[in-house]
Amino acid sequence: MGKKQITLGITGGVAAYKMIQVASDLTKSNFNVKVVMTKSAAEFVTPLTFEALTGNKVEMELFARDTEIKHIELARETDLLIIAPATANIIGKIAHGLADDLLTTLVLASRCPVLAAPAMNVYMYNKPVVQENIKQLKNLGVEIIEPDSGYLACGDQGTGRLPEPAVLHEYILKALTPASLSGKKILVSAGPTREPLDPVRFISNYSSGKMGYALARNAVYRGAEVTLVSGPIGLTPPAGVKFYAVETAVDMEETIDELAERQDIIIMAAAISDFRPEVREKKKIKKEDRTGLTLSLKSNPDILKKLGKQKGENQKLIGFALETEDAINNARGKLNNKNLDLIIANSVSALNSDLNQVTFISKNELEKLETMDKNELAGKILDRLSRL
Repeated sequence: MGKKQITLGITGGVAAYKMIQVASDLTKSNFNVKVVMTKSAAEFVTPLTFEALTGNKVEMELFARDTEIKHIELARETDLLIIAPATANIIGKIAHGLADDLLTTLVLASRCPVLAAPAMNVYMYNKPVVQENIKQLKNLGVEIIEPDSGYLACGDQGTGRLPEPAVLHEYILKALTPASLSGKKILVSAGPTREPLDPVRFISNYSSGKMGYALARNAVYRGAEVTLVSGPIGLTPPAGVKFYAVETAVDMEETIDELAERQDIIIMAAAISDFRPEVREKKKIKKEDRTGLTLSLKSNPDILKKLGKQKGENQKLIGFALETEDAINNARGKLNNKNLDLIIANSVSALNSDLNQVTFISKNELEKLETMDKNELAGKILDRLSRL
């Protein structure tokens, strides 16, 4: 089976420049990317830019002088069509079944999923006729990517901004992923926790949160209802998750306690601090007060063990184990002690890295995986869930 083909339908809005990054990212992700531009879109971005990034000719002419019927050929080849930016004009045409150029004709001929990302002035966007046309697109089976709010190119502020390329990328990947977890509620914890010493210092660890965020993102792609509980990190929550930001282990425990009972699957990927200071100083510890300073610690709650005790009959609980020695045996001990369905033993080198090498351990099975990107690994973990 060859590469999946994604066709970008680009229309005449100033936000067309954002599609340069989308085309680049999709090409790097090993998709075959083809671009169909309206003539007005070419006033904002040159076709040559997209041809250089994708390695494919940009199509603009409905009546091109070649042997193929262009819109039919593209429709047969395309696995996903995304129209972005989708102007008020293109939305109106599609809503009423008009086909006067290559892009609108392609929409009518397509049998693949179609996404549309409206982008325009806030007052245009809020016009009843535009909203009615968007509603009609939804009725026709087009998935609408809601616009962002903020400063617009025309100087106005409000709803109408094309979402950032990373957000569009996520919508595309989700649309191409089979909804194998549709109807499932999944909670994922991610990132480190911070345990304050005083108002300016804390105890923490090197966790980047990337594994947990990748799991949450991939679960959304597969149609799950995903809740992400995250310690303090600089990552943007994936589109489509219910997001809870926490700081300390106690914060995470309280948040998960409120959410756990309603979940079908809980994946504890967070690196929760095992200890916290016995005393949290109300004022900054001064340098002159640090002579002979002793730091007393007390244990944090074992959230994973608590979840194992409270686990529902049909609920699945997955944990991670990071060890510096005897990783497999230590992970097996946690699997049994904490009543887990699966534990994932991973490497210390995975901390703050885009790569990870793990071993899946269940009661009757052990499977060692090769080192891979965390996004790819997230897919492998969710695939493994189907075998539980």
